[in-house]
Amino acid sequence: MPVGLVIVSHSDALARGVVELLGQLAPDVRAEPAGGMAPGGLGTDFEATSAALAEADSGAGVVLLYDLGSARMTAELAVESLADPDAAAVAEAPLVEGAVAAAASAQGGEALKTVVDAAERAAGGIVESPEQATTAAEDTDSGTESPTTTSPRVEQELVLRNEVGLHARPAALLARALTGFDAEVTITAGENSADARSVLGVMGLGARQGDRIGLQATGPDAESALRRVTELADSDFEG
Repeated sequence: MPVGLVIVSHSDALARGVVELLGQLAPDVRAEPAGGMAPGGLGTDFEATSAALAEADSGAGVVLLYDLGSARMTAELAVESLADPDAAAVAEAPLVEGAVAAAASAQGGEALKTVVDAAERAAGGIVESPEQATTAAEDTDSGTESPTTTSPRVEQELVLRNEVGLHARPAALLARALTGFDAEVTITAGENSADARSVLGVMGLGARQGDRIGLQATGPDAESALRRVTELADSDFEG
């Protein structure tokens, strides 16, 4: 089972809203809300957070994300109260962006530390210009350790036909579709580009229905990875 998530918020509605979003992006990830104070007031509750932590734990660990300072204290106390505090971690990340990035990482089967790292790198996503992406690829190609460094670059263009373009759910489906491929895939839309495995980065491109996007891939599985992306686009990102 994937790493679980707990959303600790001063607002019950906010916590449940984030969990609802994650359910669409990462359906296999167990995410639990811990928001508000009984009976419906604003604040955070240690007992509710501990209960959510227990519900979210399927054996792979749990990452907790929070909205405001005192929610962090509640989350940390819940972790410290566990029989094995190393089984959970509080991520220092923006709540929504961090939760989306963490969910995508967990959906891909990543370990607890990797999911935490994904959340903490999620501040606004990483979107760069094609020139920056090219420079980064050239820097990578100058190394000798990566198995993708001697692989040719494969490129392709396609037009987005689905109604919402590369919005939240299609971006998550795209990231999941590349799981298992030994390839680095970059998507370019207009003057910006992003790592295809970064849900936030892909969403940040703002690619809409009818837009033409470019795909570039390097690595042993480059052709197969681009073929999978094309199949997904042809199915209107129905997964």
